[in-house]
Amino acid sequence: MDVSQLFWNASLDELKQGYKQEGDYYTCLLCGETTENGIIYQEDGVLYDARKYMHMHITSTHESVFHYLIGLDKKVTGLTEHQNNLLRLFYEGKSDADIQENTGIGSASTIRNHRFVLKEKERQAKVFLTMMELLKEKDTHAPTFIPVHKHATMVDDRYNITEEERDKVLAKYFSDGMLKTFAMKEKYKIIVLREIVKRFDSEATYHEKEVNEIIKAVYNDYVTVRRYLIEYGFLDRNRDGSQYFLKK
Repeated sequence: MDVSQLFWNASLDELKQGYKQEGDYYTCLLCGETTENGIIYQEDGVLYDARKYMHMHITSTHESVFHYLIGLDKKVTGLTEHQNNLLRLFYEGKSDADIQENTGIGSASTIRNHRFVLKEKERQAKVFLTMMELLKEKDTHAPTFIPVHKHATMVDDRYNITEEERDKVLAKYFSDGMLKTFAMKEKYKIIVLREIVKRFDSEATYHEKEVNEIIKAVYNDYVTVRRYLIEYGFLDRNRDGSQYFLKK
């Protein structure tokens, strides 16, 4: 199961802690890093068990689960830019006076109103989550949808993809591991890109030539596919384009 599937299938408690335990393994829901019971991990001369080291990984790599989640695209969080900024300030323990100065909000009552709106959003989310959990118990006809990857851009009907549809598209457009054509519906391109990106190592960084070679092993027009992988939030690169890596 890829990181996006682990992320979206995780319980609320698992998302809050940032990792999922399965047997002897702890998997970071934010990037896929794993630790294993029975192995002692060393950091700056101090020894840690697998669970404690996973906590350290989340702090050192992602700062916190909150910071990671608040940094996701607004299509994923459902937050406006203003709400996002307020939540950051609330999380940092800023006083109302500090928030007034930071945001230019005119009064403490305005800030209290924003807090109220966010609490309403929380209550609505709880009710909706409960209804969806109850629905799962009754809706035996619901198809299995492919989870939207966490860094998806422009989330819309193109991401309305079932497992059955994915399998049909891959069978139609791939032959012996090679992509026959990239001239297809945008929705199908997302399915194909998800398959191509599996060839990249989540822990590795690549030079552009290496990225091109990986893509060419699937499809000759590596320039177009590389551009789509970046545009759809699968791959990222540093500012000068010297290094590429999977978005986590």
